Amino acid sequence: MNKNTGIGILYAVLGVVLFSSKAVLVKLAYAYEIDSLSLLLLRMIFALPFYLVIAFWKPPLQVKEIKKKDYLWVFVFGFFGYYLASFFDFIGLQYLKAGLERIILFCYPTIVVLFSWIFFRKRVNSTTVWAILITYFGVGVIFWTEIAITGEQVLWGGFLILLSAITYASYLVGSGWLIPKFGVLAFTSYAMLVATFCIIIHYIVSGNSNVLSFAPEVYWLSAGMAIFATVLPSFLVSAAISRLGASTFSIFGSLGPMATILLAFIFLDEKISPLQIAGMLVVLIGVSMVSKKSPKS
Repeated sequence: MNKNTGIGILYAVLGVVLFSSKAVLVKLAYAYEIDSLSLLLLRMIFALPFYLVIAFWKPPLQVKEIKKKDYLWVFVFGFFGYYLASFFDFIGLQYLKAGLERIILFCYPTIVVLFSWIFFRKRVNSTTVWAILITYFGVGVIFWTEIAITGEQVLWGGFLILLSAITYASYLVGSGWLIPKFGVLAFTSYAMLVATFCIIIHYIVSGNSNVLSFAPEVYWLSAGMAIFATVLPSFLVSAAISRLGASTFSIFGSLGPMATILLAFIFLDEKISPLQIAGMLVVLIGVSMVSKKSPKS
């Protein structure tokens, strides 16, 4: 293993683990009686300066190839992929454990495959179909046991997190043709700026005005969420993909749910039953199979 690969693996592990800490930080912030929209707004405001700098520092790769309608599509995908996905995610975390949230979000590759089949008629082989069925069987096992522990409200939370996974998957499927034009860093920055704008408008329309009235801990957690669970891991993941390639990086994706469950156990005292652990392993196996068997044109 050469030095470049070793650094890529380090970046991949750190990026995945830091991304996984987001749900734990959200749950910690909820303990201080902040609503989901205000918390999401604070997260985006703290992250905003970093993405503004990137947007001005990193111009699009193929400026001459970009048309006006491409910027319109950037707005659309920023709205779905970062605004709606984050909004559903933050609300859903009010109703279920951080570990379960990460397991559902981890299923987004299966949704990408389904969208590719439905909208672009990409072929799905039998192995992929079985992998998807296995994945959702594992999710079903996890939620069946969780209902007995926490009640049916977990279903509503799970549905919201599933909506988050669906909107994020739609962003991935739809934005694939734009990223080569803009470049990963520029496109992500523009999409995050769109999401921040949408969240600010949502906050104003909702009539909220208490964004400066929360406990100091809320702002520290929001800043940590913005820097260590949003901005920093986005750079680490980009650096890891550039060194390892997307297919190799995907192997480290399975660390996400396990890292969240471990962090939730340490900081939130969340527990998971042996049957749920078995369900999680089934989900990991199913998603890994889907990731390896991407649909062919």
